[in-house]
Amino acid sequence: QVQLVESGGGLVQAGESLRLSCVASKSTFSIVQMGWFRQAPGKEREFVAASRWSGGRTYYTYYADSVKGRFTISRDNAKNTVFLQMNSLKPEDTAFYLCAAVDNLRRSPVEATEYDDWGQGTQVTVSL
Repeated sequence: QVQLVESGGGLVQAGESLRLSCVASKSTFSIVQMGWFRQAPGKEREFVAASRWSGGRTYYTYYADSVKGRFTISRDNAKNTVFLQMNSLKPEDTAFYLCAAVDNLRRSPVEATEYDDWGQGTQVTVSL
């Protein structure tokens, strides 16, 4: 089990950027799969981005179509941190963002139910 703590959310205007951080209680190098999800009021939790160990020194990345080209997920294993760089933010990106982790390559990277550990989340609000 790993504890995850998110930070970096806030209120921004459309077109601006934010970088979310997710600090893990153990080395992110050893966590095979980490993801970001979001949940808006009245909506289901949806996949945003994931980073999945490739078996070597790199990670495969996955993105929801709605954020592809605007968001980037990355890891800094020296800091036990996963980042979500969010550029060109839109009002529809407004949601509660959560970091998740799982140590099983057989799990789907895009399904929230496939992750074992979750952070408390951070709110992102994008105004017009």
